[in-house]
Amino acid sequence: MMENFNYREILIEGARANNLKNITLSIPKRKITVVTGLSGSGKTSLAFDTIYAEGQRKYVESLSAYARQFLGKIMKPDVDKITGLSPAIAIRQFSTNVNPRSTVGTITEIYDYLKILYTRIGKTYSPISGREVKHYKVEDVVEYVMSFPDKSRFFIVAPYIEMVGRDVEEQLGLWHINGYSRVLLDNNIYLIRDLLNDNNKLTKISSDKLFLLVDRLTKSDDEDFAFRIKDSIQSAFFEGDGKIFIVILSGKERKWVEFSNKFELDGMRFSIPDVNFFSYTSPYGACPVCEGYGTVVDIAEHLVIPDPTLSIYEGAVAPWRGEKMSEWQKYFIKYSKKYNFPIHKPYKDLTEEEKNLLWNGRDDLEGINSFFKMLQENTYKIQYRVMLSRYREKTICKACKGTRLRKETQYVKIHGYSLPDLLMMQIDQVRDIINTWVITEKEREKVKYVIKELNSRIDYLIQVGLPYVTLNRGMNTLSGGEIQRVYLSRALGSTMTDTLYVLDEPTVGLHPRDTHKLIDILKKLSKAGNTIIVVEHDKDIIKASDWIVDLGPKAGSEGGNVVFSGPIDQLSGDPNSFTAKYLYDPLPAIDSKTKFSFLETNNRYIELKGANKNNLKNINIRFPLNQLIAIVGVSGSGKSTLVVDELYEEFNKYLQHFDFEKTKLSGDFKLIKDIVLIDQSSISRSTRSNPITFLKIFDYIRELYSLMPLSIQRGYKPSTFSFNTTGGRCETCKGDGYIIIEMQFMADVKITCEDCHGKRFKEDVLEVTFGQKNIYDILQMTIDDAYEFFKSQYSFSKNKKIANLITQTLNGLELLKKVGLGYLKMGQSTDTLSGGEAQRLKLASYIGAGEKTEKTLFLFDEPTTGLHYYDVDMLYKSFKELIMKGHTICFIEHNIELIKRADWVIELGPDGGEQGGYLIFEGTIEDFIKTDTITTKYLKD
Repeated sequence: MMENFNYREILIEGARANNLKNITLSIPKRKITVVTGLSGSGKTSLAFDTIYAEGQRKYVESLSAYARQFLGKIMKPDVDKITGLSPAIAIRQFSTNVNPRSTVGTITEIYDYLKILYTRIGKTYSPISGREVKHYKVEDVVEYVMSFPDKSRFFIVAPYIEMVGRDVEEQLGLWHINGYSRVLLDNNIYLIRDLLNDNNKLTKISSDKLFLLVDRLTKSDDEDFAFRIKDSIQSAFFEGDGKIFIVILSGKERKWVEFSNKFELDGMRFSIPDVNFFSYTSPYGACPVCEGYGTVVDIAEHLVIPDPTLSIYEGAVAPWRGEKMSEWQKYFIKYSKKYNFPIHKPYKDLTEEEKNLLWNGRDDLEGINSFFKMLQENTYKIQYRVMLSRYREKTICKACKGTRLRKETQYVKIHGYSLPDLLMMQIDQVRDIINTWVITEKEREKVKYVIKELNSRIDYLIQVGLPYVTLNRGMNTLSGGEIQRVYLSRALGSTMTDTLYVLDEPTVGLHPRDTHKLIDILKKLSKAGNTIIVVEHDKDIIKASDWIVDLGPKAGSEGGNVVFSGPIDQLSGDPNSFTAKYLYDPLPAIDSKTKFSFLETNNRYIELKGANKNNLKNINIRFPLNQLIAIVGVSGSGKSTLVVDELYEEFNKYLQHFDFEKTKLSGDFKLIKDIVLIDQSSISRSTRSNPITFLKIFDYIRELYSLMPLSIQRGYKPSTFSFNTTGGRCETCKGDGYIIIEMQFMADVKITCEDCHGKRFKEDVLEVTFGQKNIYDILQMTIDDAYEFFKSQYSFSKNKKIANLITQTLNGLELLKKVGLGYLKMGQSTDTLSGGEAQRLKLASYIGAGEKTEKTLFLFDEPTTGLHYYDVDMLYKSFKELIMKGHTICFIEHNIELIKRADWVIELGPDGGEQGGYLIFEGTIEDFIKTDTITTKYLKD
């Protein structure tokens, strides 16, 4: 059962997960607690692997046996006891929801409320005439009639409906049999029996002028009148196949008012909107082409036209190059003359009509799509299959333009905006539009609660620093910090209480300007009766918390202890806390002479001209060579677009030998021989990859073990000590150390291999030792411990080859220590690393390459992710090492401590989304600090 919610604190006794040293501590409930410390000090082990894991386990145990069969088995964390736990929710830096249909709108439930809003007060308009499409129930017509003044005279009539096999005479006869006696013909009243007896008149009847007169009435307020008109209207709808007219008599004038119970206009029949009609997770509402995904695998324009500055004559169409395929280009140039197609105009300057001709051709002219249709028809030839795959990728669905919804949803509007329109807008624009809507009192009664919820949830998204995202933005396209903040806004919207929220660095990707908004959100959650535990390094978040748990004192085996646990105002006097040191004794400013001592300013630079992708405003930017360049600005200002979509892509075009004259690059870009993007993506999906295999350090260690006397005696080779190949590994688990058991109704279960007991190797291989440690012992060490171990063994080694292998191992491990990864285990799978750890591991590999690497431009995306202030110094020294070797580093960052150490700063802004994309500043850090921008405000604090 769950613990009693009346506990005032969460008490953790004897926590030993990973490197935690059997710690005992208490955390106050309904408060904000920050768990901080150096990278690898045990923060995640305490917050997620212990507290959250136990909260989840106890919750699952409280469920019925029936419910538990659908849930994976949750192991008890390595802790003696935890009391005072509430149901726990973890908000991590990665999305646990792999559904590609999950969007910002669906996760926050804003999309659900918009569907209800459009179902209740949305109006359908014909795409042909633009008129509103209406359909009426009997009650609507009754309400209309009852609004007439007393004594008003009117007719209820139904139009004549032509039917196959039934002429006018037969229809009149049928009406007469059914009890009707009069019709309106040419606006005059006739008795049906008179018409049936007048053959001359019958033959001249025009069917569009013939109406059945169902009833003649005078408005009255008595009850019988209401019953009568309801019955007459119902009969008229039946006889008129869903269409009737109320003919209002005013003297000799007659006013005809049409009503239809069918949802149609201009010859089109429309769907009556409901919630499923607006849902792209429903077959009824989803776009039939992309099935609600918004993307399809199709021919990508940017792959077919890689350089839009070229004309068709210059070879803009990439697949029309080469000896054979160029015949298509020659054909198009020859036969497009009759359509006055401008073959010498750059592709980017073509009009939509000209592009349509190029892609779709005409009856006597084959375009690009005809070319790919030919390839598709000949896919039995391998060269055509290869060519097709070269120009295909996931592209925006042309049918729904990425909205995911069927096109009919665009006909339903509120004040000129359809639901797909709102889904494709920035969240702050959606709020502004909704707040300008003027709706009737009747409509307000239907949607007042819906609009209230919409406004509050949109405001929460804006408060967590995401005004620039669109509701249709896929969750799998967001950064780790953005994902966390989306889930955080949902948590606030759910109004849950007595819940434990565990967050992992929610400030990742957040500009300091927006941090106070995040703090307000956390405080609101706390005041609602929830307990907040945040793993964080941000100074403002730490200072705003109620309680601090500082782990350390260092990382790895030297961490895992509680250095400090208590209220923030007691932290400043703790001499053992690195966190206290950096909070209250800030890093000294770097003297400009010292900072530039390793640089040779030579006025060489790369210039990027006309950067205009996404929200960039056609800006020109300079990147000085052999310097440390910081790209700063608020979230959504265009930093990633500038670095990844513009600089990286443009440089790759140059490296792939595209036409230099057409490039956006100028200046000394040819001095750079390579460009490397080091982002936070996973290094390897393989669970067998680890830090020492990634840097090839394990090769030296395996060779070293193969030189041990017992290995030589048994004929062991370096491959014997590999868990990737047969020979020395345990064949039961194939070197994994565990076996995965597939469960029919539960999550797959990992169990320790019974043969090797999780040690991955055969028993006889583990008998080989070096310094009394076998190969498994080495893999279990932290990098820091392994470094000290191999260093201690060097002096005992008399064999030169072994000494050389130890030296190479130490050099590799030192690289990992330099980038702040000394706390990782040697054998830790790279698929368990955070985005920041993966970045620093890649950085270590390039530092290790040394002088062998040609002059390279390195691009980093928030390299301080997961780093304590103490570790930022270490990262800066690694950057400095690359700069000293002649490389150039450009990094996107919000961390003030690293920005201060940059040589050159580029700030984009002034805001996110459409309000961003402008160049606010470019220049040296000294000049930057003298200016007044959103970022310099925090640099000066």
